[in-house]
Amino acid sequence: MNDYSRIDDYVLRLVNESTPEKTMWNLEKIREGKKGTWNYIDGCMLTALMEMTRITGDARYEAFAETVADYYVQQDGTILTLEADKANLDDINEGRVLFELYEKTGKEKYRLAAGRLYSQLEAQPRTYEGNFWHKAIYPNQVWLDGIYMAQPFRALYEKYFGDHDYSDIIKQIRTVNQRMRSAETGLYFHGYDASKTAFWADPETGCSKNYWLRSLGWFAVAMADLSEIIPEGPERDELTAIFADLMKAMRRYADEETGMYWQVPDQPGREGNYLETSGSAMMAYAMLKGARLGILSEDFAEAGEKTFQGIMDRYLKFTDTGINLGGICLVAGLGPENNRRRDGSYEYYISEPIVENDAKGVAPFILAYTEVKRRSA
Repeated sequence: MNDYSRIDDYVLRLVNESTPEKTMWNLEKIREGKKGTWNYIDGCMLTALMEMTRITGDARYEAFAETVADYYVQQDGTILTLEADKANLDDINEGRVLFELYEKTGKEKYRLAAGRLYSQLEAQPRTYEGNFWHKAIYPNQVWLDGIYMAQPFRALYEKYFGDHDYSDIIKQIRTVNQRMRSAETGLYFHGYDASKTAFWADPETGCSKNYWLRSLGWFAVAMADLSEIIPEGPERDELTAIFADLMKAMRRYADEETGMYWQVPDQPGREGNYLETSGSAMMAYAMLKGARLGILSEDFAEAGEKTFQGIMDRYLKFTDTGINLGGICLVAGLGPENNRRRDGSYEYYISEPIVENDAKGVAPFILAYTEVKRRSA
């Protein structure tokens, strides 16, 4: 068993080396040489940092999350760098921290900013079935990622400032369950084009060709988090049934030795496939949290801990100067039309760069860590 206390030091190191304009976990910005923006990658990490303070009692994690939010959110609630006309669901995710920060600080600008993001969702283009487009540049497309990016924020807004109406959230997840789930495997395809015209879409189903681990992870984490936000009743029951079904399906694809999951989950051991950190951490978190909430049985928590330990053993490297977390797929997507390399094929998913210390892996790893700490407390 590794020394868990060194994980705290690792996270603090990343925080101490970061500023709102340059976070050390946003490798996409660093590689492009660009200043920081309001974005989902930092949003994932800020959510994890808030949870770290909640679990450890160390205020430094949350303090940095507040520093970032304070930098981007202006007094009138406008958000620096946010371009609402892009209708990008990813940009909603960072707003999740605004509710707790508003409650903690009383700063009206956080409530106003949350309202602006909610208004962006109100104007979001939808498929004919009523699901949000993933972005303006992806017309009629629903990605599993987008459920995580938008719906927990939306549920929190309903809880804090809205009418506690979660019906449309459930309706969109229901459509994903109906259109994107494979009856054969119980897994969900990465994307779905309701118009069935995208170059990567099956002309009969509208779905993409393969399962991608991290997109399944986003979906699982969204359902775990929504299960904690949405109150008991028929809507939550429908949500938790879909969540439990996916977790049961995923467990069949866990690597026996490590408990981790493969980049393309249903093709273990195929040439080029690899055990991937970010999606595995998401599954560990979802299973641990699902068990804690009483949605999943205790053996899922044990499976989640095994996955977490597998990530530590395989990809967390302790050195004299610190810790590095590897095995993280940098990015993957579908299209757009002018980027046909991103075609949803097996070859595509295994071709994207594998990196260290990117927040898309670090943040879910931290979230899984907080659930492990809850169990051992």
